Amino acid sequence: MRRLVLLLLLITLFACETDDRNEVLVLGLIHGKHLTESEFSTEVLREMIRDIDPDIILAEIPPDRFEKAMSSYAETGIVNEYRVAQFPEYVDVIIPLTKEMDFTLIPTSAWTEEMANDRLTKMRAIRDDPNREYEWQKYGFAKYIADSIKEASGRQYNPYWINSSAYDDASEIALRVYNELFNEELGPGGWDNINKAHYENIEKALNEYTNQGKRIVITYGAGHKGWFLRKLHERDDIKLISLGEAISLDSQD
Repeated sequence: MRRLVLLLLLITLFACETDDRNEVLVLGLIHGKHLTESEFSTEVLREMIRDIDPDIILAEIPPDRFEKAMSSYAETGIVNEYRVAQFPEYVDVIIPLTKEMDFTLIPTSAWTEEMANDRLTKMRAIRDDPNREYEWQKYGFAKYIADSIKEASGRQYNPYWINSSAYDDASEIALRVYNELFNEELGPGGWDNINKAHYENIEKALNEYTNQGKRIVITYGAGHKGWFLRKLHERDDIKLISLGEAISLDSQD
């Protein structure tokens, strides 16, 4: 019996010593609302990033905009690349933290300006087409249900609720309808299509750093989180962690 206990202990110790899987956290963000919602303000996000202490951040920044954004910040202390400047989580928090913390910031967004403009034009055309009123109302009703569930939670802008499966389930009510109705028509800017493109960039970075025992944080708008998590669960070379696991209990209070 003692030999069996010793063997199990050695197996456990060996497993702990050889588990070099990266920890991966998908951190859902709220873009402009970081400037207006005190529960998840830029100040709150800044302290979260410090507490999480990532080795790598895979950011919702297009690679073709990244160099200009970083060089402008290095030269002037201001991010003046206008696509990146729309996101306070990068302009006010993550990019400035590169001077304070030792993490690698990698741009992984597949969005282009052309895709964004094309999606906006097509969605306006669908909205204004009287022959597609039913589709637009169906999408609008799904959004209403999703938003109502979030509001009814009483924690609509609480970062721990935003980064929960309950939030993902509520978001999926609207996103599923949006995807079913418009993904193909919107082309590269459709919901499934753009998430696949984002994830290809994310996966490329994960593969580059596989099994290095690093803590990797993926920072995107919270709506993307459920889609990414479904794909990430297919990997056995990473350890997915929640926001609660990444931050000490004292930091949550």
